[in-house]
Amino acid sequence: MRPELGMVLLYGVLVTGAMITVFPFAWMLLTSFKPFHEIFSLSFLPAEPTLENYAQVLLHTDYVRWYANSLIVASATTASVLFWDSLVGYTLAKLRFPGRNIIFVLILSTLMIPTEMLIIPWFVTSSELGWVDTYWGIAFPGIMTGFGVFLMRQFFQTLPDDLLDAGRIDGITEFGLFWRIALPLVRPALSALGIFTFLGNWNAYLWPLIVIQSKAMRTLPVGFALFSGEAGSEWNLIMAAASMAIVPVLAVFALFQRQIIEGVVLTGVKG
Repeated sequence: MRPELGMVLLYGVLVTGAMITVFPFAWMLLTSFKPFHEIFSLSFLPAEPTLENYAQVLLHTDYVRWYANSLIVASATTASVLFWDSLVGYTLAKLRFPGRNIIFVLILSTLMIPTEMLIIPWFVTSSELGWVDTYWGIAFPGIMTGFGVFLMRQFFQTLPDDLLDAGRIDGITEFGLFWRIALPLVRPALSALGIFTFLGNWNAYLWPLIVIQSKAMRTLPVGFALFSGEAGSEWNLIMAAASMAIVPVLAVFALFQRQIIEGVVLTGVKG
């Protein structure tokens, strides 16, 4: 009876945690179907469900353009980080050359610099090079990250050198070793890094707010600000816009979560 009671308590805690996690999303989704006069009602379910909020967001704002801007920036930045951070991490973990440790320490030191201190140098650089109000201007601060290099280096160090030496004997180039042998074996790290990078760029607000000047180049977080003003916030429109905004996030997380599980199984390599 005691083991059964323990399992009941365990599942109870898990269900409670799941409900606490899911509740804000359920409230946001249901609120998006409420007309404005029902927003502050005590009813959890909409009394008069309507799609007017979605129609107003899609037809009377540049939401689709903002959505595309966020998707372009987040996807391009994620692809760049996954490639360059993994390449640098492999180089620092598996290649021997003078100054390797110094370079790694310098990369790690960038993690101690607050983002707010970098805003002015980034903007000055963007202004001088003509990157203001462009996709490249929004994305360039995040095309490589010190955290990603550190994460990938740590995972590459767990790979046995004998595996790579066998590839060198077979005539595989160093980039071939990285691309064909080492990279598939660190898919858990790639999956985690991909999730963090995509979410970070999808939700970025401060830097896009500064570098974006035209209405057409706004990303979703910057565009959401238009739904709030001195007269108040249009919560029905904010909830509708936010409900549509989480779709790519859920899709990316579901995709990479599966890759993490598969990658853990495939990385059981013994040196």
